[in-house]
Amino acid sequence: MTINVVQAAILGLCACLSSMPGLGGTTFGNYTLGRPLIGGLICGLVLGNVPMGIMLGAAVQIVYIALVTPGGTVSADVRSISYIGIPLAMLYVSSTGLNPATAEAQGFAVSMAATVGTVGTVLFYGTATINLIWQHMGLEWVKKGQLKKLYLVDMVLPWISHILCSFIPTFIMCYFGSNMVQLIKDYLPMDGLAMKTLFTVGSLLPAVGVAILLKQVVSKPVDFLTFFFGFTLCACMHLNLIGCAIVGGFFAIINYNIRCLSLRPAAATAAIGAGDDDEEDI
Repeated sequence: MTINVVQAAILGLCACLSSMPGLGGTTFGNYTLGRPLIGGLICGLVLGNVPMGIMLGAAVQIVYIALVTPGGTVSADVRSISYIGIPLAMLYVSSTGLNPATAEAQGFAVSMAATVGTVGTVLFYGTATINLIWQHMGLEWVKKGQLKKLYLVDMVLPWISHILCSFIPTFIMCYFGSNMVQLIKDYLPMDGLAMKTLFTVGSLLPAVGVAILLKQVVSKPVDFLTFFFGFTLCACMHLNLIGCAIVGGFFAIINYNIRCLSLRPAAATAAIGAGDDDEEDI
């Protein structure tokens, strides 16, 4: 597997759109197109191996499942994770003949994504720094009453920032990625201590992602029951994620109906009380 100029350009464009709020907003970009699961699918389509892209993307997604950017603070850059880390991992897995469904292949993908994602924070803050120039220009236009020019600040000028900090780095690293992968194969053999350490660390990182997710969604001990219920379905009933989601949907509907029934007596009592007051007034 190799990455040609056109494929590298498409990956670079996706990296731009993953973090550009002016085109579709962060809901479409950062929190959808930029997520590793979606990025893995797109990388698979671009590089011609959809199953591998999805499997590696799903493995990486677990680590960053709870990644958010509160106040512009990031611990890892999703555009780098999805469109640099995953393509490089696909090149390595393809060149070594590993099965993408194995723990070794997915562990390497997670480690590669973690490394690239951390380095990618430089690109994130670089983009934000350059965008300050456009915001300053927009403020001057507001002072002069030229409000129509503000569309340039949101829709046009940020392309310069993202071309410099998203498109170009992604294009270069993906296009020359095969050389990097070859260096890894030459200097870090599969049976060496370095690669075994990399695989081990990569297999542990998903636990960090799940722990971060639990910290955000669990507010009281009873919330753990719902979380562990899904693991029970997978381990004991051998259901996949789609099956677990369907079962969870059934329980959600049942819980919703129970709550509605519990509220009806109180509403009926309140209505009767209101009717008695009306009769007394008459």
